[in-house]
Amino acid sequence: MNEITILGSGVMGLAIAATLLDRGVTPRVIDPAGKPGAQACSWRAGGMLAPWCEAESAEPVVLRLGLDAADWWQAHGAEVIRRGTLVLAPSRDRAELDRFTRMTEAHRPVDADAIAALEPVLQGRFARGLFFESEAHLNPRAALMALRDRLTAAGVTIETEGEPTGLIVDARGFAARDALPDLRGVRGEMLVIRCPEVQLTRTIRLLHPRIPLYLVPRGDGVYMIGATMLETGGKYRVTARSAVEMLSAAYALHPGFAEAEILELGSDARPAFPDNLPRLRRRGNTLFANGLYRHGYLLAPAVARMAADHLLDGQIPEFMDENHP
Repeated sequence: MNEITILGSGVMGLAIAATLLDRGVTPRVIDPAGKPGAQACSWRAGGMLAPWCEAESAEPVVLRLGLDAADWWQAHGAEVIRRGTLVLAPSRDRAELDRFTRMTEAHRPVDADAIAALEPVLQGRFARGLFFESEAHLNPRAALMALRDRLTAAGVTIETEGEPTGLIVDARGFAARDALPDLRGVRGEMLVIRCPEVQLTRTIRLLHPRIPLYLVPRGDGVYMIGATMLETGGKYRVTARSAVEMLSAAYALHPGFAEAEILELGSDARPAFPDNLPRLRRRGNTLFANGLYRHGYLLAPAVARMAADHLLDGQIPEFMDENHP
């Protein structure tokens, strides 16, 4: 079979490389950075493996294809934390919790006592919530490095330059907009804080009609906070407004976050097509794999499998866009 060269070492490129290795094919990987890092928006992701929660706003296919993501990541060396997702709302936003309940499945209602049993630090702070017990999360940066290490063990070094050879998989994310004119960037802003005084063990989603917040524990009192999805078309720094809103939401979750140390503020452009679903597009010798939107770690395993099925077996997968130039 022809050699396969993958462009990009973000979550899409490395997931495809790992899947090809599973199938007995050793690919080349080219990324000017030479390793996973800040050049890819997946470096700043939340790492939530939460298909049931995502069904609140995503197409049903996202739930269906995301159900196996946690197992895939664990099988490929990532530490997957399987402690579920706790969805909460302040009393004034009770309508948001009711709406979320209607739009999702696989949850159970929790009252104040049940919330305190799950997360003792939240005792007395919320009267109602939802618990999605089957969901999970991971540390995105550690997960990417785990995939990189698997490639290294198989003799694959991420090349910083060189001409692609054989079949080419373009997994460059938003950078591929030079070849995919309908690809747009949806800006996501994130905040990393350290606050050992507030001890949370699972992903928390705090509902709000305008700025919903998710908080993902990274261990050792470190948390990643994310909220924004801005149609800005490119990469920008975090705005003061977004930073204030994320910090205010964290304070609403628990006032102890007022003493948190800010470790990192980051922003990047999530690559997305008009319907916010991924695509595989074949042009001659090149297969474009892109458009993971906000579902990078949730959908990358499924899209990688589809890419491998097409490259190795000639299958026409679900996300194959045959009619697009």
